[in-house]
Amino acid sequence: MAFPPKLIAIDIDGTLLPSAGTVISERNCCALREAEAAGIQLVIATGRRQAYAAPLIGPVGLKAETVMITSNGSITRTMGGEPMDRFFLPVETARELCPALRRFGGTSIFTFDREGPGELVLESLAEVRSRIAAWIEANRQWIAEVKPLERAFDGGEAPVQGMVCGTVAGMRRAEEWLEASEMGPKIEMHRTEYPVRDLAILDILPPGCSKGAALRRLGESLRIGPEEMMAIGDNFNDVEMLEFVGQPVVMANAAPELLRSAGERGWRVAPSNDEDGVARVLEQIVESVAEGSIVQSAGESTH
Repeated sequence: MAFPPKLIAIDIDGTLLPSAGTVISERNCCALREAEAAGIQLVIATGRRQAYAAPLIGPVGLKAETVMITSNGSITRTMGGEPMDRFFLPVETARELCPALRRFGGTSIFTFDREGPGELVLESLAEVRSRIAAWIEANRQWIAEVKPLERAFDGGEAPVQGMVCGTVAGMRRAEEWLEASEMGPKIEMHRTEYPVRDLAILDILPPGCSKGAALRRLGESLRIGPEEMMAIGDNFNDVEMLEFVGQPVVMANAAPELLRSAGERGWRVAPSNDEDGVARVLEQIVESVAEGSIVQSAGESTH
């Protein structure tokens, strides 16, 4: 390890969370609290929106000022809900995406930055339930069905994020098609893949939005440079923040393609999410911070 980072950005799914279940392990929770107590700025960086992420992170016991980058970089707030950054997909772009995405056989969902039913809008619960039943169950109170989906924008409110989910091959085709289309310059795309389930999620964001871009803006506000940052992630939507920081860490359970890339780039590979890989990384950092403090104190005592 080059030196203890001042800021560590950590993904949730496949990184902090185990492969099965929605409870962060006690070892990971303890390591997060100890890192924050050691003076390290923790950042939770997730593709989830805040209402879907906060119930997982809240029980950890982090400070209210802990920063959460959500919706893959469209929104940044503190755990306590203090707004920091927010970006929108223009209504015209969102409406234009609806018919374009239908051709790929996936399920399209749009996220609005509001509370309650209608925060998530889709055309058919039955259709999406066949693909991501657990997600539907966890988010049912925020979901509204609107058919056709274009009508979700009749009131003129802009969404913060679009999402389409389907097979891995289908979502890769969707990403390639959108990138080459007239809509390419109007959007930012981030893909998350779960090959074992043949499931992929393609997030569609306002131009320039990513976890990495949000981390850059946060670093500028805190006066922390990328060389003083670490990021820990497991999927393709983490790549921008992994590329941005000086100390990128990829989980051993990451997508095979990402693991190969990590090896080629010389990025660190942590133990898997089911082996408390995040905790193992953080414990080493906290130990190095403590050792540095002891050395500093010993040096001061000799003067």
